Amino acid sequence: MNAEGTDAPRAVIVISSHVARGSVGNRAAVFALETLGFPVWAVPTVILPWHPGHSRATRIVPPLDQFKALMADLEHAPWLGEVRAVLSGYLGEAGQAEAVASLVAAVKAKTPGALYVCDPVMGDSGGLYVPERTAIAMRDRLMPIADIATPNRYELEWMAGAPLPDIKSVTAAALHAGPSTMLVTSAPSMMAGGTGNFLLDGSQALLAEHRVIEKPPNGLGDLTAAVYLARILAGQPPVKALQSTTAAVYEILARTAKRGGDELQLETDAQSLSHPMAMVQLRHLLHPGRDKRA
Repeated sequence: MNAEGTDAPRAVIVISSHVARGSVGNRAAVFALETLGFPVWAVPTVILPWHPGHSRATRIVPPLDQFKALMADLEHAPWLGEVRAVLSGYLGEAGQAEAVASLVAAVKAKTPGALYVCDPVMGDSGGLYVPERTAIAMRDRLMPIADIATPNRYELEWMAGAPLPDIKSVTAAALHAGPSTMLVTSAPSMMAGGTGNFLLDGSQALLAEHRVIEKPPNGLGDLTAAVYLARILAGQPPVKALQSTTAAVYEILARTAKRGGDELQLETDAQSLSHPMAMVQLRHLLHPGRDKRA
């Protein structure tokens, strides 16, 4: 899958939540990345028996001093040169952001071409579901250092401080969000009854759309961030990576919904990660910043 030699860095550090049951957070990202051929170092930011959307449950957050010590160990690990990317998602508390940023800096110092993907998991259409302090830490400490960010539309709205009712407003907010590449999930669609993944980088604005599936299980954002990262690490150009990522996630979602599953059934649909068959509509949109940078 990788055109580089076998000794090239291939591992990904994934820093997010861990659930005992379900396919969210690290459970989704680690499965996807390993299925697609990338070794993973998995760091839990919080441990839960299941996604809190199902019901309230015990929440174990590692003491911050211990979390920072573990992350410092990883910074000084003799195998740090194996790491090609860092992906961060849900944080258990605001203080974890600084440890994530420090580890990203260490990885980039060791491998200058390494990528950092920030999935600022903080809320959805119902508002923030993390403390505001944690959301601020993701916005102010992690988003500015990310190469790629993957917020959903509602997270981007919160960070922008304004509603984003259409693709034009999403585009403007993404352009000013900080990271050079923004992949916005749950973006407004141009097709009736649809939703989309919107990708904005320095040269192109792309929208991959599919029909809405009502009451989807959780974990779609976690899965999207991991699959897109895997596609980019495998050398796919952004347009192909967006289309194949959207197709894979939509196909898994549709198949899970057809079975009536309350969690993404990644182990059943692993083939969809590698070879999705679902069709998605891809639109090339006008890039708002191209003329300004010319």
